[in-house]
Amino acid sequence: MNDPLNKYILHLADNALILAQRNGEWCGHGPILEQDIAITNISLDLLGQARNFYQYAASLQGNDATEDSLAYLRIENEYRNGLLVEQPNIDWAQTILRQYFFSAYQYLLYEKLQAADDTQLAAIAAKALKEVSYHLRWSREWVIRLGDGTAESHRRMMQAVDALWRYTGELFIPADFENQVGVDVSLIKDAWTEQVNAVMAEAGISLPEKNYMQTGGKQGIHTEHLGYILAELQYVQRAYPNSSW
Repeated sequence: MNDPLNKYILHLADNALILAQRNGEWCGHGPILEQDIAITNISLDLLGQARNFYQYAASLQGNDATEDSLAYLRIENEYRNGLLVEQPNIDWAQTILRQYFFSAYQYLLYEKLQAADDTQLAAIAAKALKEVSYHLRWSREWVIRLGDGTAESHRRMMQAVDALWRYTGELFIPADFENQVGVDVSLIKDAWTEQVNAVMAEAGISLPEKNYMQTGGKQGIHTEHLGYILAELQYVQRAYPNSSW
């Protein structure tokens, strides 16, 4: 599991899986039926991406590794997802903004990953890009709607920015394994920043002036939230190992 390619694939898979789990918490609890279905479908899209990456990682690892063992039998410090995706929902505004920040990043990442030398990674990225395009459009529209909406929706969006902004910088700081394989994420930071600034301006949202960014997720150092996510995600597999139905 120390191979740079394997770490990179798990990083991509973990990002998608953890955000899928977070979004899935909204199933049956969305503000209106249409958006309940929309956020659930986004969760399923991300889960499908995670499965493709985990299957590829398992095929490279051998030793009876499977997509299930990689998702259900690793502990917190073995996960390589960014800190952004593990942050709690809190409310609709924070969920929307987390999705927008990540989808804007993921779209630029997958766009470049389509040209990767590794044909399997390129194929997964190309397949997922259409889904991510929808995630980006949907979340962007909601950011603008909430930011430029009522006084209450604007206040909640500002709270979401204050809570989440510190976790965005990590997306563009390459880990050692990213320096060896995949996309140099530092090269997509300017495009991401330009897009985000334009949407925030349209939404009437001010971004924080502070530049401190929290990091560590790619190295397996996570916030307290990931442990709770995994406890729920992995419970059945750990309580009833290798069960099937």
